[in-house]
Parts: sequence; C-alpha cells; structure tokens
Amino acid sequence: MKNYTSIHDIDNINSWIEEAKQLKENPFKFKALGKNKTLGLLFFNSSLRTRLSTQKAALNLGMDPIVMNVSGDAWGIEFGDGTIMDGNTAEHIKEAAAVVSQYCDIIAVRAFPTLTDKEKDESEQVLNAFKKYASVPIVNMESATGHPLQGLTDAITISEHSKKVKPKVVLSWAPHVKALPHAVANSFIQAMQKMDVEFVITNPEGYDLNPEITANTPILHNQEEAFKDADFVYTKNWSSYQDYGKVLNTDPNWMITKQKLNDAKFMHCLPVRRNVVVEDAVLDSDSSLVIEQANNRTYAAQLVLKKILENL
Repeated sequence: MKNYTSIHDIDNINSWIEEAKQLKENPFKFKALGKNKTLGLLFFNSSLRTRLSTQKAALNLGMDPIVMNVSGDAWGIEFGDGTIMDGNTAEHIKEAAAVVSQYCDIIAVRAFPTLTDKEKDESEQVLNAFKKYASVPIVNMESATGHPLQGLTDAITISEHSKKVKPKVVLSWAPHVKALPHAVANSFIQAMQKMDVEFVITNPEGYDLNPEITANTPILHNQEEAFKDADFVYTKNWSSYQDYGKVLNTDPNWMITKQKLNDAKFMHCLPVRRNVVVEDAVLDSDSSLVIEQANNRTYAAQLVLKKILENL
C-alpha cells in the first residue's frame, strides 16, 4: 500500500480488522519495523485523539514522530498553480511537500474543509497536493471529505462488540451548536458498506449526505423507526450537504437518549457535547463505547503505518 487516504484503500476490511486485533494483543511485536524511520504529522487543524493515537502508533512500531501545527508554526502555504504569491502565503506546496519528504519517511496530514466552497472541499486540495508533490507515502488524518483512520477504528470496535453475525448499525444525525464537516460520517458509511451489517442512516430532512457516498444505503427521516432493533447507534452531527455548510435544523428532539437507545451500544468519534448531542445517561452508562473507540484509534493507525512500512 502506497498511501492511506480513503476507506477505499482497504482491500479486505475483515482481514484488516483481524490484523488490528492482533496488533492490539501485542502492540510491540513489530517495533523493529519502524526503526530509523520518521513519521511527520502535519496539523492544519486542532486534534486530540488523532494526534496522540497516531504518535503512539508510530512509537509502537519503533518510528520517530515529528509533529507540526502548520497553521500556527509554519509559513503560510500556497496551493494554487500559477499563483502570483504577493499575498499572505510565503511558501508553495511544491517546495513544502518536497522538503518535508526529505525529513520524513511517511507524511500524515490533517486539514478540515471550508464548509463554504463545496467544489474546493471535494477537490481535497490540501490532501491531494501532498499526494502529488511529496515523494513519500501520505496518510489522511482527516480531510475535507473523509476520516479513514476513524472509519477503520469504528469497524474494529463494532467487530469487537458485535454479538450477531449481521448486526444492525444505525448512523444518526444529532443536533449541534455549529456547522460541522461530513468527513467522519462519510468514512463511517464507506466502512459499513464494506462490512456484513444491516446499515441504516437517519437524519432530518435537508441533511442527506452526498448521494455518491450514501449510494444504496437506506436513509430514514424518522429516527425512532431507524433505531428499531438496532445493535449499534453511531451518532454524529453534520451540516447540510445540499445547502452546503449550513445549519438548517437544531431540533433537540434528535439528541440521543437512553430511552431511544434501548439495548443498542452507543458510538461517537469524540469530542462530544454532552446534553446537546447525547445525554449524560448514555455516555455514563455501560452502553457507551466511546472510550473503547478512542483506544482503538491507536491500533487502526498502527495497522495503516505497518502496511505502509512493509512496502517502503
């Protein structure tokens, strides 16, 4: 595997899940694999779990991680071709990516969408520029349209906790105080489409996600109907895709409650706003898998790095 930028880079999700579980049982087994190798972690946006878990994954493999907050600590980077750079940007991605490639054996990038320009966001300008101009493999730590490390994590978590051959998994929109990206939801959908699960999406009218991603997955606008017989409820807020980046609905009735959840397990990528997205009674109960999910972030990242290192 050259790069890991999308869930579609996973050739067989079931074998990946099993390999991740094995890494979890013995995380230092391949510590020699990353000896004298450097992982560059470039953050254009804030992070907690992604930053720490990916560093931890690199250390488990014997790699040396270097972390940089690009937006605050580096020169402003220009991504446009043929641009007259007489504005705020001082360095072009052509030079920046080439230089970082000399310092690092793998580059991991995190860059959020604008949520104002759909065409620009869907072009994945930052991620694709690094893929184009870097000479080393690229890992997506969340981009404008996807979060494949989180999607793989979620697949691992469901596999670990499923008591059925084919569990019912529901992705539910929930209210939030501000407009949020589609990346986590998109990658979760793509991961579930690769797994043997009964998968349903539920969200209010006006919040249907990109139809090219949801494809043939059922979308219900009645949350109660969607939750019927659910084994896992994955909750995430996202802004409107059709009326791009807008908040059309903040209906508190879409918040996840213990009564709605019944016997299902609750999942969320974190951070989560208590008593807005989900009530305390859910997060503080045995139904919540959010801490287990966060732990699995390390092994999802470690598996990805391992597969890339094996092909260097």
